[in-house]
Amino acid sequence: MIADALSILMDPQRWGGDSGFIMRSEQHIVLTLVVLLIGSALAIPLGIWCAHVRPGEVIASILMNSARALPSLGLLILFGLWLGVGLLAPTLALIVLVFPSLFIGAYSGIMAIEPTIVESARATGHSWWQQVRKIEIPLALPLIVGGCRQAVLLASSTATFVAYTSDFGLGRYIFAGLKTRDYPLMLCGSLLVILITFFFDLIFARLQAWTHNRPWKDHS
Repeated sequence: MIADALSILMDPQRWGGDSGFIMRSEQHIVLTLVVLLIGSALAIPLGIWCAHVRPGEVIASILMNSARALPSLGLLILFGLWLGVGLLAPTLALIVLVFPSLFIGAYSGIMAIEPTIVESARATGHSWWQQVRKIEIPLALPLIVGGCRQAVLLASSTATFVAYTSDFGLGRYIFAGLKTRDYPLMLCGSLLVILITFFFDLIFARLQAWTHNRPWKDHS
């Protein structure tokens, strides 16, 4: 089966066209990044805000527990029954799945800052927004990026379920192979998903290491 899968991957005709490996891989990558961007735009500001308000700890605790309990396929089926076939249902399901990781990264990053640093910023006349933008976010960035790293890995590895409700992405090979018992084709789709997820992890690991070095520290 492995030999057959490698033979399929080596076939140039499999890479081109609307249903080729290149197009399917691009769809997978774009969907993962769209989910990450939308999820970050919603979760990171909320995480930063909750770190400054009284009920923030309760919200963070709820999201931490939900991150372990949410079933990805069940959530996709629920949205699919509600919204029907297409990309909207799996996209919303993926955003819900990555939301806790992004929120917790931002919340934990702000909460990990030494209170004396915040107090010093207030003493020097920084407004709340200046305090958050110039001091708290740069200091919390490693944990924020860590949350993004977890989220992008979850999104990339789970994006194959998109093919359950639409003809989109690398999951199409897995579902089509399962239906026709073409297991080498399923293995091809799985290998490409693993490879893309690995590169996402490598990129965000480098980015997280870069934020730990804090090249803007002197400027701040």
